[in-house]
Amino acid sequence: MSHLPRPAAVIFDMDGLLFDTEALYLDAIIGAAHDHGIALTQAVYLKTIGMSEAATRTYFADRFGSRFDFDAIWQTAFERFRQLSGDGVPLKPGVTELLDRLDSAGIPCGIATSSRHDATAHHLSVHDLADRFACVIAHGDYEHGKPHPAPYLTAAARLNRDPEACLALEDSLNGVRAASAAGMTTVMVPDLVAPTAEAEELCALIARDLHHVRDALDQAGLRT
Repeated sequence: MSHLPRPAAVIFDMDGLLFDTEALYLDAIIGAAHDHGIALTQAVYLKTIGMSEAATRTYFADRFGSRFDFDAIWQTAFERFRQLSGDGVPLKPGVTELLDRLDSAGIPCGIATSSRHDATAHHLSVHDLADRFACVIAHGDYEHGKPHPAPYLTAAARLNRDPEACLALEDSLNGVRAASAAGMTTVMVPDLVAPTAEAEELCALIARDLHHVRDALDQAGLRT
């Protein structure tokens, strides 16, 4: 479909959707794994995009066994990421324009991310976006992470909206699975991971960028 229903709320993923962070994380984690003697390939890492920390731990433990020291590698990756990102991370195209359109239409926005609250708050503050979201659901706010629907269901509850009336925006297959399982109209805006046949089946729209999402919502009468 080329247009979307008018949503009662819009819930955004963060990394790779609001901020251009996924490529930085990829470089940081592959480099950190190499530092610890693990030959982690891009193809293997991309399988974890959108997963919760717990699911990512399990994935790497199953693949590499006990030699994959998750905590040590993630600490090294965090230090690498800080070096790569410098003073902040860039916004993805269309973020501000879409938020402006939703604000003008009186539609509340939330975030449902697998990242931690401190990282989320930092990225939002760099671009002065913290006040643009009525709720931020991050690691620690739900029992099960993506691809489980809990992050999106928690966000909908926090916004006091029916999940089936919400629009979810995601860049990863695991995120798409989570949003769709929550009953939300789901749009994928691909970043590092190309849409699969499964994603196309679960999504109302595969968008080029957030400008495309705004245009699709305008067809639903969002423009004022």
